[in-house]
This record gives sequence, structure tokens and C-alpha cells, in this order.
Amino acid sequence: MSDLIDQSELQSRAARLVEAARKAGADACDAIAVTGVSLGVDVREGKVEETERAEGDDVTLRVFVGKRTAAVSANRLDDPASLAERAVAMAKVAPEDPYAGLADPELLVKDFPVLELLDTTEMTAEQLTEIALETEAAGLAVDGVSKSGGAGASWRLAGVVLATSHGFEGSYLSSRYGMSMTAVAGDGTAMERDYDFDSRTFFEDLEAPAEIGRRAGERAVRRLNPQKLSTRTTNVIYESRAARSILGHLAGAINGASIARKTSFLKEKMNEAVFAPGIQVVDDPFKRRGAATRPFDGEGTRADVLNVIEDGVLRHWFLDGASARELGLSPNGRAHRSGSGTSPGATNITLMPGDKSLEELMADAGEGLLVTDLIGHGVNGITGDYSRGASGFWFENGQIVEPVSEITIAGNLIDMFQRLVPGNDLDNRYSSATPSLMIEGMALAGS
Repeated sequence: MSDLIDQSELQSRAARLVEAARKAGADACDAIAVTGVSLGVDVREGKVEETERAEGDDVTLRVFVGKRTAAVSANRLDDPASLAERAVAMAKVAPEDPYAGLADPELLVKDFPVLELLDTTEMTAEQLTEIALETEAAGLAVDGVSKSGGAGASWRLAGVVLATSHGFEGSYLSSRYGMSMTAVAGDGTAMERDYDFDSRTFFEDLEAPAEIGRRAGERAVRRLNPQKLSTRTTNVIYESRAARSILGHLAGAINGASIARKTSFLKEKMNEAVFAPGIQVVDDPFKRRGAATRPFDGEGTRADVLNVIEDGVLRHWFLDGASARELGLSPNGRAHRSGSGTSPGATNITLMPGDKSLEELMADAGEGLLVTDLIGHGVNGITGDYSRGASGFWFENGQIVEPVSEITIAGNLIDMFQRLVPGNDLDNRYSSATPSLMIEGMALAGS
């Protein structure tokens, strides 16, 4: 892959920026250099609709002058001195931030772990076209599918280098492969659509294109002729794909920046039982071939696997340097680089599975709503109040009866977490991984 991304050139860019910033008067600084190449093919109805190849470079220099900070970015690095001088001049007139600064040198990564981040399988447009066409053909072959909403396949390679003025230098390369298909079933105003997709770090881990297409088609067909439900209180089961959003709400609520701003409904819940006994949530930056696996965070800080929820009890916030300093805590390697600075967040976060299958959860619930899709973003991060549009299937006696749509489900996340029961069908492919989740006694607003 050296012919596509030259890590030595990335390292040189970052080092030159750090040196230029110190000469320009910065007390401290860091520089991140990112480059990437990607290739994607979209097809529809058996024909290539778009082929897109992109290559990009970006460098960002962040400087500190006392407790004042500023950052500048560029696509090219023709004049490091000019870029550094501009950043320092901006910092000198910026407001003071008492929590700004580089990571404590003692917390920096010294020994880089060997991680499975890079598959050297380079894809061509012809190969991606073949995958996309096969995926679409499998979806169209499903009885009841009337047309294709499109299919696609993609490949991406990215390189990252981080260098700081207090001696840290780290780099890594990562790859990503993906495919997707959207199927349309029915005709006229009775049409329904659904999709399926897969995305992996290693090409060999991708599911077969025919499997992705088939599932997309079957999901679209089973949504035909949805009914409406009357308003009621009922049991709700989120299938694993929809359940990832619940885990996302937890990750947002334990974000150190939200805790420091006191804008999280979990701000007073450290070391308290937030979930039922037995629930485990783990955040693992070293997960094998994980979507968010990385050897160091956005500040060069070392990280450990965190048991975020341990037997139902909240044990950790996600902390970068600034949020940790504001809270009087130690950062835990969860800094994400975001333009001019960092923000805390999860890496590979997993809600560990329970013992029962989706079918057994439905049997236990008796009747209720199986959620397959969610609409909108009706969650109040301060109070935990939850209200989302949903569609899926109504089930009775543990068996699916009919598809349903135009529903709103509501509750409060504090109560929902306490009543949450995980299934055993963990979908472990993505950076946010959950099994199906059952929550009893939610409000359902229908017709």
C-alpha cells in the first residue's frame, strides 16, 4: 500500500508543522496529518449509475499560547511557517480556556499495540461493480420486489499521523470495505422499501453480496400493507439494527463534555445502578478488526478496555484531556479529533448479549411491537425523555401478526435502561454493537 499512502510523507508534514509552530512562539502544539483514497460504485437496475474515486489530504495544526488556543487547517503544506504564524497570531487573541492543553506526557502511548487495522486488498472499479451488481440482482430476485432503489460497493484506505511538541509521534493505516442494497416492494402508493448493508475492516469478513441483496429484498416485502395501531402501553423489542440507537443514547449521556456541562441525564449516576443487574457494556479500543479500533486516541493518550456498565452499575465517563481536567479526573484515552480540537466519545462500544433469542424474547413478551426502523431524533439529553417515530411488526403469542407503521414510541431512558433485557443475537460488526433489546411497558401512540 506504500504506493497509495506514504506514511513517511505524513510524518514529515506533521513534524514540520510542530517545528514551525514552536519557532513562531507557541508554548505547545500538536499536528495531525490525514490522507485517504476511496473508490465507490453505485448501480441501479443493472447499470452503473456512478463511479467515484476520491483522494484527499488534510493537515491541522493546534497551538497553545498560555491557556489560549487556536487551530488552522490546510489541504497543502507549501509554507509551514506561514501556517504556524497564523495559528499563533489567532491564539494570542483567543479567549482563555482554563482546561486547554496537551495530554500529560505520562499518559502518552509508549508501546504501540499491533492491531488488525489494514487489509492490503486493493479493489478496482470493475470488482466493486461486480459486487454491487450481484447484490442488486439478489434483491431483485426476491418474490414481491418490484424495483431496485440502488446498490453499491466501496473501498477506502486512510492514513493518520499525530505529532506533538512534547515528543509524541504515532501513525496508523486503516482500511474499510462495504456494500449495500435498497429494495422496493409493491406498486404505486402501496410501495415499501428497506435495505441491508455490510461494512468491514477486512474484505474477507464481508458477507456474500447475494446474502445482503436477499435480505434487503425480504425486508422490503415483509413491510407491505402496514397497519396502524391504537394508542396503548405495550412491550417493545428493538431488533439489533434498531437497538444500536439505544446504545448511542447511553454513549452520549456518559460523554465527559456533557457531564462537565451538566447536560446529561446521567450526570449524578456514577457508581449507581443504571441498568438491571447482569447488564454489561464494554468499550474496547483494541477490538479485533473493529470499526473504531485504533492504537492511540486524538491526543496520543493510551487507552484501556472500559467496563462502562458493570453488572448494571455505571463505572466510567468517556474522557478526553479537557473534559477530564474540568471534572478533576484522569483522561481515559477517549479523545476524538474533530477539526480544531478534541471531544470525548466511545470507541468500539458493545452491550453484551443475554441468553435468549429474538424469538424467545417475543415469546416472553407475549404481545408487543418489534421495532425494525426508527424515525427522527426525539431524545432530550438533559432529562432522558424519549420519543421516536417507529415502524416494524406487531406480534401476539410470540408470533408476528402484521407489519405496522406511523407509530410513536415514548418513555424515559432512565426507566428504559432499568427494564432493558438483551437477547443473544449480538451484531458485532460495527463500532456500536448490540443484540436485540426488549423493554417492557413503553407508551405507544398510534391512530
